[in-house]
Amino acid sequence: MNELEVSGEIINKVANSNLKVFNLEDIYDPHERIVLDIKDQLYMGMILREKDFREFVKNHDFTQYKDKNVAITCSADAIIPTWAYMLLASRLEGIAHYFVYGTLEDLEKSLYQKALSEINWEEYRNEKVVIKGCSKVNVPVYAYVEATRKLHSVAEKIMYGEPCSTVPIFKK
Repeated sequence: MNELEVSGEIINKVANSNLKVFNLEDIYDPHERIVLDIKDQLYMGMILREKDFREFVKNHDFTQYKDKNVAITCSADAIIPTWAYMLLASRLEGIAHYFVYGTLEDLEKSLYQKALSEINWEEYRNEKVVIKGCSKVNVPVYAYVEATRKLHSVAEKIMYGEPCSTVPIFKK
């Protein structure tokens, strides 16, 4: 018989381990995501007219983007001048929580990129780190790859999954 069987006590080896859990869900930005698609502002579905677009920007209700994360895009197959996106960015500044040019996927990547850049990675120096796999939010693969890249230079060991069941990724 081992010590566990003799004492009858259940020991949580995971809780007693020296693993540090890095949970990408903890840095998820909870603000609503929304797309600002300018395809409906195109003349004949393919041309952006400056005068009409400026009128749209002047009269558009930008308060609907207040405290939201916004992806600025044009889903139509058209050539949009750069200044049009810049004009929208100028109007969103100070209203939207955060905004990027691109798709919702680009927005999510950018939000994680921003959050990951603000982490003090030295906290993980010489640590055994588990990058938590399951979450209640959709974490893009980008975030897992970037967290691994950042941890690679400081952590002793990197694993993926849950502390009770991990997949080894890297060991110094």
